[in-house]
Amino acid sequence: MAESVRPPAASAIADWYGGADLLDSYAVTLPVGAPLDPATLASRMLSDPPAWVRVLMGLRDRAVAPLGVKTSDAVRRASAADGRARISFFPVLRQSPTEVVIGFDDLHLDFRTSVLLEPAADAGRTRLVATTAVRCHNRLGRIYLSVIRPFHVLIVRSSLDRLK
Repeated sequence: MAESVRPPAASAIADWYGGADLLDSYAVTLPVGAPLDPATLASRMLSDPPAWVRVLMGLRDRAVAPLGVKTSDAVRRASAADGRARISFFPVLRQSPTEVVIGFDDLHLDFRTSVLLEPAADAGRTRLVATTAVRCHNRLGRIYLSVIRPFHVLIVRSSLDRLK
């Protein structure tokens, strides 16, 4: 299972750590021969999620739409309209040979997720660290975050375990 780790100081989102309302990092050691492109790995993590994740996302979208919070389809349409690359429905905000950052800003909160590659403790292996930082803007954001937090952890760990 993906292990909880300290958020990496080398991440492009490290400047978000201090003011984050949610900050977590989970890591897996990649198998020998795995691709070493963070965007490819992030796509494998987030594309074609298991049925239980699709059900949760559908419930989330139906619950938040009346509150004016962006649904996954709204985020997908917005990132397609501005021509920005995306992974699943998340806009790509930054990319380097060792890291890809996805996320978006909304009225209630802003979030960033980093998928970072770094050397693993096992010589010659690579570790993937997924870090999420969320900043809430208002009470709705804090309520939303408290509701989704346990599901977020399950989804991130499950997504990382798909890479093993």
